[in-house]
Amino acid sequence: MKFYSYKTNEQSEVMLGVESPNDNSKLLPLTQFGYTTNIMAEFIGNTTAEALLDLKNIISNSSGASNVSDFKSVKKIDTVACAPIIHPAQDVICLGVNYVEHAKESAKFKKEAFGGARPFPIYFSKRVSEAVADGGEIPAYVGLVDSLDYESELAVIIGKDAKNISEEEAFDYIFGYTIVNDVSARNLQTRHSQWYLGKSLDGFTPMGPCIVTKDEFDIPPRVAVRSYVNGELRQNSNSELLITGIAHIIAELSSGITLKAGTIISTGTPSGVGMGFVPPRFLKPGDVVVCEIEGIGEIKNMVMTEY
Repeated sequence: MKFYSYKTNEQSEVMLGVESPNDNSKLLPLTQFGYTTNIMAEFIGNTTAEALLDLKNIISNSSGASNVSDFKSVKKIDTVACAPIIHPAQDVICLGVNYVEHAKESAKFKKEAFGGARPFPIYFSKRVSEAVADGGEIPAYVGLVDSLDYESELAVIIGKDAKNISEEEAFDYIFGYTIVNDVSARNLQTRHSQWYLGKSLDGFTPMGPCIVTKDEFDIPPRVAVRSYVNGELRQNSNSELLITGIAHIIAELSSGITLKAGTIISTGTPSGVGMGFVPPRFLKPGDVVVCEIEGIGEIKNMVMTEY
């Protein structure tokens, strides 16, 4: 199932919807199925695996029934997209240099910042006051940022509070997956010993377009991860090439951190980012970035000078 946060042209309040299994041009508002929250993380945290299965069966069995009109379909063309989790309750957890080829290109760009042996995963935090929706804008920060970069990433959405979870249990705690563009200011990222500032400027977390439940994927997911800039393919890899796999990530993090329902873990980006080219090919105002992940869809965002 694909879950969305959205607004309609007639209503400014955020709504939650699930994509119709028989017509992917329509969303079915979750209010039609008895859900009252309009906050995705609350829906995730209060929805059990059994309830999700029941919802899936109701939607599938009702789609062709005579009472289908009872479910008020909303055409996507009449909606305003929102990031699925608009205001993450906690910072997004990210993995650094988690693909071999990206590790190589990063070290070539700036060895003192990205080189050296890494026997353990690199975790860092990304501050997100408001995630950017599909179709939203990425600010260029002209005068502050001179090396704006893109990173297409598969992100894991935790489905229930996780603490001291084993690798064998890890996928029981996943609700689903989405796409994150881990936008980065390379000059700020490499200027400081920590990456927090260069990753966390307002508007640096495009996310979406939806959350797809884990049952739509293999365990672990093996999906194509791509990005395009102005229509040119830049990144083209697969999540099966992650250095540190999803189960290990969840187990290691949860050994000392409570991963709350709705937690977002962005698993790292493959090679092909702007800093990997010689000379680097950083983003500039007017550029259009598309991040695409097989089975989820794509998010498209334009770089603007505002902010």
